[in-house]
Amino acid sequence: MKYFLFFISVLIMFQYCSSKRVKPSVDINLNTQELPSQESWNAVVTFSDSGKTKAILWAGHLRKYDEKRETYLDQNIKVDFYNDEEVKTSTLTSKNGRVDETTNNLFAIDSVVVYSDSVTIHTEEMMWRNKDRKIVSDKFVTVISPQEKIEGYGFESDQNLKNYVIYKITYVTRADTIK
Repeated sequence: MKYFLFFISVLIMFQYCSSKRVKPSVDINLNTQELPSQESWNAVVTFSDSGKTKAILWAGHLRKYDEKRETYLDQNIKVDFYNDEEVKTSTLTSKNGRVDETTNNLFAIDSVVVYSDSVTIHTEEMMWRNKDRKIVSDKFVTVISPQEKIEGYGFESDQNLKNYVIYKITYVTRADTIK
């Protein structure tokens, strides 16, 4: 009886082994150039120079494209910037962003807020320029400090928000009139 069951089992296995193999379907419309080379969720990236932390970036979703030399960030981005003593000086938040890997410039897009202990900046688009560690925008910005609220077009600042310039000021009010 054992040999009979063994013989039947072997016949059944041969039947399944000799059947045609199923090939997976391939979507011919899929463009592999559009697929990221790397992808990550809840990503944390630390930027350092000479062993010192310069910035820490958090992104809900990160897509890296080697051929384009760009990384796309979305799902709420946050970047903490640090000074030479590795003390956090400012924070940038936005809904989306992009990193140009040829320059390492960060482009923050949609609901951008940059804040430090004393200054808060609101705009729709802003760039952190890697070569000189400056935050710049050519869009409408609102800057709120303990002394005043300023609105205008075009902005440039160090990443610590200590020295900033608004190029085309459209509105200024003192802090005691801000509600």
